[in-house]
Amino acid sequence: MAPQTFKIASIPADGVGKEVVAAGRRVLDVLAEQSGGRFAFEWEEFPWGCGYYEQTGKMMADDGLDTLKAFDAIYFGAVGWENVPDHISLWGLRLNITQNFDQWANVRPVKFLPGVQSPLRKADDTELDWVVVRENSEGEYAGLGGRNLSGRGPGNEVALQTALFTEKGCERIMRFAFDLARTRTVKKVSSVTKSNAQQYGMVLWDDVFKRVSLDYPDVATESVLVDAMSAKFILHPEDLSVVVASNLNADILSDLGSALAGSLGVAASANLNPERRFPSMFEPVHGSAPDIAGQGISNPIGAIASAALMLDHFGLHDEARRVEAAIEAATASGALTRDIGGSSDTAAVTEAIVHALQTALTPA
Repeated sequence: MAPQTFKIASIPADGVGKEVVAAGRRVLDVLAEQSGGRFAFEWEEFPWGCGYYEQTGKMMADDGLDTLKAFDAIYFGAVGWENVPDHISLWGLRLNITQNFDQWANVRPVKFLPGVQSPLRKADDTELDWVVVRENSEGEYAGLGGRNLSGRGPGNEVALQTALFTEKGCERIMRFAFDLARTRTVKKVSSVTKSNAQQYGMVLWDDVFKRVSLDYPDVATESVLVDAMSAKFILHPEDLSVVVASNLNADILSDLGSALAGSLGVAASANLNPERRFPSMFEPVHGSAPDIAGQGISNPIGAIASAALMLDHFGLHDEARRVEAAIEAATASGALTRDIGGSSDTAAVTEAIVHALQTALTPA
């Protein structure tokens, strides 16, 4: 039987993105070799990013979105460099893809790995495991607004940044969160807003959450203001299972969760178009890290864990669990980069994960 071949667009982009995407590809290719011909990965790499911008004045090719539509998934590195303003690099590439491909569900697991010391004392003796579900298409990052009245002279310009909340957008991300909660040991969804101060969009969010929750009587719920949830992440993280929030709030909270797990370098994410009308995109949470780019010391775990999320998206659930187990085996053995207290380089950590894959028994 011919192998199932998954076509993946690789966009390493900038800085350490190149290093960690190469590490993730190495792990996935090893999995394919071990599959006995059941599946394979077909890669095509694209040179888009800030270097491409320097040459062309654009972050990606004019026909880039049309080109990407032909792929089963997108594997992304990190975007941003000093030669391009951050808002141009972000909107020109990453957000250009997520917005146009309606990748409205951003999933960011918070994983505490063996051998990685957390700054959270509670992590030493409490089993912690939660996931942040981020509305990824509207909210505070909808891109609506503008800068006006500059003609009045210095100090008189006005900027408007409009947050967009639609009933449809709120409902679909909440149902996604509830459906995810039903697959977890602790069936609970925590909704996060700032509706005491933002009385329109976030009150709509609260109202939709109350309505949607009625369809999930088996799932516990709570509504928490974002400042209180920031405290809860630190003081009572054992109460968390699935946290659903708007674009900005979930962006901040998920980074807090990753820091509590030890480093942004270990954090994975998936930008999903759940209807599969467009390819979904998988990327580590960390940035391009210009201070260490090219030194071979970046942490590949976030990118490799993102590859595991991509395997789940492909229906290769056993393989996804194997990758996650291999990451845990590697960190437990002391294969740690500098950001998580070790001295291993990118290649050494990657090979430790590959070694764990090659020596572990394949699940029945």
